[in-house]
Amino acid sequence: MNDQILELLEKYFGYNKFRPGQREVIDSVLAGNDNFVLMPTGGGKSLCYQLPALAMSGMTLVVSPLIALMKDQVDALKADGISAEFMNSSLSSNELYRIQNDAMAGKIKLLYVAPERIFLDNFKILLNQMNLSLIAIDEAHCISEWGHDFRPEYRNLKMLKQFFPQTKIIALTATATEKVRQDILNQLGLQNAKVFISGFNRPNLFLRVEKKSGAFEKLLQLLKRYKDDSSIVYCFSRKETESVAENLRANGMNALPYHAGLDPEIRKQTQEKFIRDEINIIVATIAFGMGVDKPNVRLVAHYTFPKSLEGYYQEIGRAGRDGLPSECVLFFSRGDAHKHEYFINEITDLNLQNTARKKLRDVIEFMETNDCRRKRILNYFGDTYNEENCGNCDSCVAERETVDATEISRLIISGAIQLGGRFGGGHLVDVLRGSRNKKLLNLGHDRLPIFNLANTFSTDFLREVISELVVRGLLTKDAGMYPIISATSSGREFLTGTEAMLFSRKKTANFEKQDDEEYDRGLFEKLRALRKQIADSLGVPPFVIFGDKSLREMCWHFPTDRESFSRVSGVGQSKLEKFGDSFLQIISAYAAENDLTGRPFADAPIKIKRKSATEEITFELLNQKKSLEEMARERKMAISTIINHLDNLAKQGREISIDHIRPDETVCNQVFPAFNDCGVEYLKPAFDYLNGAVDYDTLRLARIFFRREQETRSTTHNMEHGTHST
Repeated sequence: MNDQILELLEKYFGYNKFRPGQREVIDSVLAGNDNFVLMPTGGGKSLCYQLPALAMSGMTLVVSPLIALMKDQVDALKADGISAEFMNSSLSSNELYRIQNDAMAGKIKLLYVAPERIFLDNFKILLNQMNLSLIAIDEAHCISEWGHDFRPEYRNLKMLKQFFPQTKIIALTATATEKVRQDILNQLGLQNAKVFISGFNRPNLFLRVEKKSGAFEKLLQLLKRYKDDSSIVYCFSRKETESVAENLRANGMNALPYHAGLDPEIRKQTQEKFIRDEINIIVATIAFGMGVDKPNVRLVAHYTFPKSLEGYYQEIGRAGRDGLPSECVLFFSRGDAHKHEYFINEITDLNLQNTARKKLRDVIEFMETNDCRRKRILNYFGDTYNEENCGNCDSCVAERETVDATEISRLIISGAIQLGGRFGGGHLVDVLRGSRNKKLLNLGHDRLPIFNLANTFSTDFLREVISELVVRGLLTKDAGMYPIISATSSGREFLTGTEAMLFSRKKTANFEKQDDEEYDRGLFEKLRALRKQIADSLGVPPFVIFGDKSLREMCWHFPTDRESFSRVSGVGQSKLEKFGDSFLQIISAYAAENDLTGRPFADAPIKIKRKSATEEITFELLNQKKSLEEMARERKMAISTIINHLDNLAKQGREISIDHIRPDETVCNQVFPAFNDCGVEYLKPAFDYLNGAVDYDTLRLARIFFRREQETRSTTHNMEHGTHST
C-alpha cells in the first residue's frame, strides 16, 4: 500500500514526497477511521482525501460550500487525469443526468456537491445505490455557530452518520479554535475520530501592520510593487469597496470591486476574471474568498482591520497557497474600531455580543503588539511557536530603537491612579494630552494634576506605552465593554522606585517586496503567457495547467526533454502528455537564444533569498569584524535580532566573515551533537535535549556554524566521489 500511494502521488499529482502531516492522515483514512484534520491553508488538505479516493474501490463524496470552489477543484483534478465531477444548480438537467449515470456506473472517483443537495430525497436514494467509500467535508468550521463563517445549511450534515453509518467521514478545516474543533466533532457525531492538527503556521507569509494615515497612497505603492501579481484588498463596507476600487483604477491599477450588493452575474464575472488572470486586483468585502482556490495570490491587504483573528487568519490564508513568499498588510486605525462596535451593539444575544467584543479586542491587541505577530496569532489558536524571532513579520525584521520611557510611564501610571481606575486608555490619553472634549470637561478632569502634562507625545506613542505597561504588569486592562485601565501594586512601586523603563519599538518601516528568487524572469513571462493561452483554450483557470511554483522550477532547471520535464514539481503523467511538448519548445528556444543551461535536479529547485536594508547594514558591520555586542549596541538592537540577520545572510549564500564570532569550542562540542540528534529546523528540540543549558541566542548562532560544516562535508564528499553541483 505504501508503494502504491507514492506511485499514485507521482503519477497523478507530480510530487515525489508528501507535505508535513499528509501521509499520517492518508494512512488513517485508508485504515478505515473517521478523521478530523486541521491543516493550514496551503498545507495540502485536499490531497488528504483525493489520494485515498484513488486508492479505494468506490467513490468519494466531497461536501463543498461554494459552486466556484467545486468547479476549480474539479477542473484541476481532470487536468491531472482524475475522473471527477460536481453537481450543483449551475448545471443543466441533461448534465446532471449524465453525471448521475456515470456515478452509478462507477466511472467517477470524486463527486463534489453542496450540503443542501445531500438531503434531497432523490439524491439520498442515488447515494444509497452507489459504492460510497468516503465522505469528505471541506471547510468543516462552517458547521459551528462558534466559527467565524457559520452556515446553517451545514447543520444538516450531522445526519450523515445516521444515513451512512458504514461510510467513513473526514472533516477538514484550516481555521478552528479548540472550542470550534470540539463543536465540529460533536455536530458530525465523530466520537471516535482520529484528530490531526498540523498547526496554523504559514511560514511563507510576511505579516505586517501599518498605521492607516495616508493609507491609500501606501496601498497604491504596495500594489505597484506587485503589479504583475494577483492581490486582494479587503474593505469594511460595500461603499468603501467601490471607492477604493475606483480610485485604484483612476491610478492605472487593474482593479474591480466585489461585494454582496452587486448583481450575482457581475460577481461571478469579476471572480472569473480574477481567477483567469484577466484582472490582478480584487477589492472586496468578506463576501469574497472562500470559493477562491487561486494559489498564486501574492498580496492580501486589509484596508480596514477585520472583526476577529479567525477572520483575519482565514483571509490572509488566500495568500501564497502555493507555498511561495507572499505578503499580508493590515492598515490599523483605532477609529475603525467604532465601525465594528456599531454592529456589535446591534447583536441582541448578550453572550454572542460579548464574544464578538472579546474577538475585536483580540484583533486590536494583535495590531498594537511589539511582539512577533506570528507567535501572537499562533498562540491565539492554541498553537505553540517557540522561535523568539520568526524573521518574517514586521516586528521581527524591522529596525528597532530603544526608548527610555521612564518618565512618561510614571505620568501614565499616575494618571490611571488619579482617574480612580474607572476609565479606559483613550480617556487617559485625552487627559494626558490636554484634550478639551466635552466629556472630559464635564467630569472636571481638566483640573487633575496630570492634565496636559504629556502634550508633546502623540496619541499613538502613549497608547504604545500603555500597552507595554500592561504587558509588563504595571497596569491592568479589564475585559468589560469599555476596558478600564488600572495601576497594579507593581505599578505603584514603580512610581517610588529608581527602576528605568526601557523598551524596544519599531522604527517606521518601508514597504519592501519580501522575496528575491533566483529564476529566469524573462522565461517565466513567456511560460506564463503560454499557460494563459492554453488555459483560455480549455476554459479553465491558468493555475489548473501549472502553478507558479512549477513555472519557477522550469525557469531554474531549464528541462530539455520529457524525462527532465517530468521531474518538475507538479508535473504528473497526464500533464506531461497534454502540455509537456508545448512548454519544452518554449524553454528550449529561450535557452538556445540566450545561451543558458539549467541546473541539475539534485539541487534545490529554487533558491530563495531575502534582502533588506537593515540586514545589509549588519553585513557591513560584520565584515568590519565587529562583535555581536558591538553590532547590537551600534544598531540599537537586541543581539537576537543581529543573530537573525546573520542567519538570513547565511541562508542567502552570502560570503560573510563570521569566524570571529564563533561560539566557544566547548559550546560547539555540546551543541552540535544535539543538532545531529534533533535536527536544525526548530531550536526547541535541541534546547530541551540540552535541558536548557544553552540559551536560544547561542543555539541560533551555533546553528549557522553547524550548517556551514555540514555543507563543507557534503561538498568534500561529492568531490571525493567525482560528483559536483552547479
